[in-house]
Amino acid sequence: MTAAIRAPKRRAVPRPIRVLLVDDHTLVRSGIRALLETLPQIEVVGEASNGREALVLASRRRPNVVLMDVAMPEFDGIETLKRMRKVSPQTRVLMLSMHANDEYVRQTVRDGAGGYLLKDVAATELEAAVAAVARGEMYLSPALRARHASLGRAGAPRPLIELSRRQREVLRLIAEGRKTKEVAAALNVSVKTVETHRMQLMKRLDIHNVAGLVRYAIRCGLVTSEP
Repeated sequence: MTAAIRAPKRRAVPRPIRVLLVDDHTLVRSGIRALLETLPQIEVVGEASNGREALVLASRRRPNVVLMDVAMPEFDGIETLKRMRKVSPQTRVLMLSMHANDEYVRQTVRDGAGGYLLKDVAATELEAAVAAVARGEMYLSPALRARHASLGRAGAPRPLIELSRRQREVLRLIAEGRKTKEVAAALNVSVKTVETHRMQLMKRLDIHNVAGLVRYAIRCGLVTSEP
């Protein structure tokens, strides 16, 4: 009997990272778009000149990553970041700025940004930053990484930037006094997933009970006071 000939398996082609550009300077957007379009793993799905436009486009096109300036009219980057989580919860935001300002970095990280990139970065770093944020990792420009230890001493403990956005969301909800089922419902995930995130948080932060997580969240500024 002749053995059946099997067709070779096709390798799955990875989907490109869908990126939305947000900057109020047309030339800046054009330059970044031209650069990103040379990268095979990235697809630019739209441009916005202010935060209000960004929110509309994000709700329609569901980008994986929003690459967004901090200083803009019609909602600055910080305000847009806060609203983006409601409009497109699965989208991660990479802040882009010419300002290496500790307070900007601290505020955007607290509000859930996936990273903070300075505008003087090289093309290779921009690509690495977008890819890292799309994977759920935190990315900071090298100059900011070196300075982030001082941010920790100022009140935002360094390990906070090493947590994923989902881990920070779970931490914030726990610190607000939500029960496991309530956290699961708020994030639209299973109870088991929440329990896994909580265990990972405790392991990474070397904290061994919920009360400790609450105190940590307060020190980081994720919540203002204990529930």
